[in-house]
Amino acid sequence: MKIIIVGDGKVGYSLAEHLSQEDHAVTIIDKNPEALRKANENLDVMCIRGNGVSTKIMMEAGIKNADLLIAATSSDEMNMVCALTGKKLGAKHTVARIRDPEYANELTVLKTELGLDLVINPEQAASREVGRLLRFPSATDVEHFAKGRIEFIEIRVNNSMPIVGIPLKDLHTKIHGDILIGAVERGDDVIIPNGSFEIRAGDNLYIIGKPNDVTGFCKQLGMLTQKIKNVMVVGGGRVAHYLSLLLRQSDMKVKIIEIDRQRCIELSEMLPEALIINADGTDQSVLESENLCDMDAFIALTGRDEENLISALLAKQCGVKKVIAKITRINNPAVLTLLGVDSIVNPKLITTNYILRYVRGLNSALDNPAETVYRIINGKAEVLEFTANKTLKLLNVPLKKLKLADGVIIGAIARRNEIIIPHGDDCVKLGDNVIVIAVGKRIFDLDEIAVAVKN
Repeated sequence: MKIIIVGDGKVGYSLAEHLSQEDHAVTIIDKNPEALRKANENLDVMCIRGNGVSTKIMMEAGIKNADLLIAATSSDEMNMVCALTGKKLGAKHTVARIRDPEYANELTVLKTELGLDLVINPEQAASREVGRLLRFPSATDVEHFAKGRIEFIEIRVNNSMPIVGIPLKDLHTKIHGDILIGAVERGDDVIIPNGSFEIRAGDNLYIIGKPNDVTGFCKQLGMLTQKIKNVMVVGGGRVAHYLSLLLRQSDMKVKIIEIDRQRCIELSEMLPEALIINADGTDQSVLESENLCDMDAFIALTGRDEENLISALLAKQCGVKKVIAKITRINNPAVLTLLGVDSIVNPKLITTNYILRYVRGLNSALDNPAETVYRIINGKAEVLEFTANKTLKLLNVPLKKLKLADGVIIGAIARRNEIIIPHGDDCVKLGDNVIVIAVGKRIFDLDEIAVAVKN
């Protein structure tokens, strides 16, 4: 596909990097020569310096033949104008990043009037991610598939868990529940485990199953299962605003600490049910005076990674059960989890994953394209959701008769009201939602998961 990205900031660069790796023809438009120089030196993309709203610049970038235009500048208004102009000039599909809460309730109208095919709000998406983590505090990461009927979580194994040293084939003797351990991260290695694989302390397990089964599995491991009631947030930006609105629906009490007095006044008007404190959230004495140790969860959402890390570590030392930090520039979140931070939220990565899912879905040349793509373990593996249609070659073939590609496993099948953790006699049927885990490779079509069929 021919893709034009307007804006070479963190999101634009990340998108260009991933899309070019998937063999798309990517062109970046930006006014900043230094940003373009970095992209030109490190990525296999075309760079054009200029204003993305300019018709001349868009024509130079080949907008008439573009399959997709992504407007990801720092200005919502510019993104909307870029998308509208691009659509008028011939772009088949347009995506715009729109972040301002004032536009949040008008997105349906904006999409219709501007011809937008997709609107992404990084801060709102990040708040939803945090909300999921707070609803399942024992998990490091949580994702849903098949309209919420299948849950995919990441947990870290410690020495006290009864599954340490147990081969997976014997797991049923210790733990009851219909779940699948689809992938394991051990040090720098990512493993699709077989029956003889033994779980060790320090492993990160990626578990898939029905929400109730996953919750039951975690309870049997002795993991935290009590509900979150009191939440402290440091940083009163857009993520905190969206998150407070979301947590209010779950009857959680929110306390926001924000250093900017004017922003505190704005938040108190927009969020009357939240307690707004004007103070420095990285100051230990402030956190202690605001009863940090009595909180069920702590979320660091300032605009600086360093401040988020410091305040998150203070919360962890204080014994807060669930600690989450927003990180945008540190590329190895595993380092932070080793320091004690329970979960990392990266709005840039969430936005990139969201748009990548959309791009995969546009690839109509394939018969069974992925509908959802979720990258895990720093991009080393992917979890994909497919819908089996009538062109699928693997329909109605028992899984034990398929030779799956190396590094690929079918994690779950959603069939009408039934969720199946597949075994050898199960098969994929027409209309099924199929969840696939792939390590070290990119799967674009469901037929790619099996390299041969045994007679």
